[in-house]
Amino acid sequence: MKFEKTRLDGVHIITLEPFEDERGIFARMFCKRELEAAGLCGDIVQVNLSTNILKGTLRGLHCQRGEFAEDKFVTCVRGAVFDVAVDVRQNFESFGQWAGAELSAAAGNALYVPKGFAHGYLTLTDDAWVQYFVTCFYQPGSERGYRYDDPAFGIQWPGEIRVVSEKDKSW
Repeated sequence: MKFEKTRLDGVHIITLEPFEDERGIFARMFCKRELEAAGLCGDIVQVNLSTNILKGTLRGLHCQRGEFAEDKFVTCVRGAVFDVAVDVRQNFESFGQWAGAELSAAAGNALYVPKGFAHGYLTLTDDAWVQYFVTCFYQPGSERGYRYDDPAFGIQWPGEIRVVSEKDKSW
């Protein structure tokens, strides 16, 4: 696995190092040992899958706070998405800044989103599937959300936003 730091401390773009032969490709999609060697990753306790029917579907920005804050290892296992992490740690110099990356099944890459960052994505293809490895169990009372179009963040989404849940519109 290759680790590329973003402009936000703790947020990394991770690229798989595939082995290819006449059968196809094999690559380690997640390796706790390699993540820990890069200074990332707690214990993964849950893996989530989000399927999205239409291009232009936006999910987020979400996080959990307090003792239920979580690190996320996010991959796109079908199609493509633009994945974003926003620093929502109020006492940090990078508060309100964001980093994003295009994730796709074809590229075999991931975004590592540490505690204290809100996360969201925009689908760039129809039928996009996103898989999250998380370090804390979901706790509804600790969930927090932020508007995907909040001018304080100034996220530059690379496409038309066509589908957003009522919940995500209400943050």
